[in-house]
Parts: sequence; structure tokens; C-alpha cells
Amino acid sequence: MEYKYNRVLLKLSGEALMGEQQFGIDNNRLQQYAKEIRSIVEAGIETAVVIGGGNIFRGVQAVEGGIERTQGDYMGMLATMINAMALQAALEHIDVDTRLQSAIEMKQIAEPFIRRRAIRHLEKGRVVIFGAGTGNPFFTTDSAASLRAIEIDADVILKGTRVDGIYTADPEKDPEAKRYRTVTFDEVFSKGLKVMDMTAFTLCNENKLPIVVFDMNKPGNLLNLIKGEEVGTLVLF
Repeated sequence: MEYKYNRVLLKLSGEALMGEQQFGIDNNRLQQYAKEIRSIVEAGIETAVVIGGGNIFRGVQAVEGGIERTQGDYMGMLATMINAMALQAALEHIDVDTRLQSAIEMKQIAEPFIRRRAIRHLEKGRVVIFGAGTGNPFFTTDSAASLRAIEIDADVILKGTRVDGIYTADPEKDPEAKRYRTVTFDEVFSKGLKVMDMTAFTLCNENKLPIVVFDMNKPGNLLNLIKGEEVGTLVLF
């Protein structure tokens, strides 16, 4: 079967892993995500993942608590590694071969990020999880996703969220909000639509890397998207 994409980078938020909880990792949600990822791996799609850490710690929280921003951002990077390790364990529990690469050296638990090695893992059918963001403070995991996607020559960034695309307004607050099927980078800029942080979004725009924003919590959505069905909102350059 022909699929729309061959190599993808899936961006997941840390908050999504909370499920119905207020903090931490919901095991049911974690297992659901692992099964969704397995479905596209079994279809032969080369899959990389970047996951945030907001369910455990956010760097911006640190400033409010009197922690210096740089220190707080590094703490946030460690939070992403906890989530990345949890996702790796969930995937391997259902027989999906994975490799975890970290932007900060943690040789006891992860490989260092090496672009050529990451690409080789993908070519061998392994899921590569990129942890610790970019390894630099002042950059979000959205920026890490954009950077890694470009580095590994991904066809697309798939941004899994709890809403089914990009809307004219916040659909959770405005019942009149309309979903876009497709939108251009220029339209996102001009209309002030929220897709990613501006650094990450600009990086995608400059490198002509499309983004799909979709509902990751709906079973089957990820595979349907790969098959070319109309799922979420496609951001085109």
C-alpha cells in the first residue's frame, strides 16, 4: 500500500500523558500512544518521536518559584527524559524496537544524539525517541521537534494534541470556532493562529517542512493520517 509519508517525526506534549490526572503519567494513555505508534511502524513508516515534559516540570514554572530560567530549562529537559524513558518502555513492552537519544549526555540510559546514527536506526525500522529538547535553555520541545525533523530529513511533523486541528479560535472556549482543513504558513502568521512557538514554526517555514496538527487521543487517527485520509489540519508552505 502507498502511504502519504515515509519518515515522520511525531511531536507529543508532556501534558497529554497526564490523561485525566493532574500530574505525572497516566499508564492507560501511555499504552494507547504506544499502540498508535506501533500501528504505523508495522506499516513500514520510519518514526521518530519528541515528547515534552510539561506533565512533570516546565522551565517557565521555575521563574515563578525563584529558580533562574536557565536552571529551570535544564530541569525541564530532564522531565522530557522521564517521559521519553516511559514511552520507550511502553513501546518495547509491545515488541516495538526503540532507541532513545538524548541531547544531554546520559550514557547510562540513552545514546547521545548523533544524526547519522539516528537515521540508521530509522532505516532499520527502530523508533527513535529524542529526549532533552535541543540540549539548550530558552528553546522549547517544539523547537527540538522542528530541528530534529529537519536533521533526519523527515517528510512531515505530526503534532499530536487533544484537539482535532487548527481552529479560527479556541474550540474549547468558542463553540463557533471553525476548523481549517489546510492553512499556509503565511496565513498562520497573518491570522495569529497558534500552532507551535514562533522559533519552531519559523524553522519549519524556512525549511519547507509541513506540519499536521491532529487529535492523538482518537484511536486510529495516526494510521489514518499516514494513509492520506483527511485528519487534522495540514500546514503547507
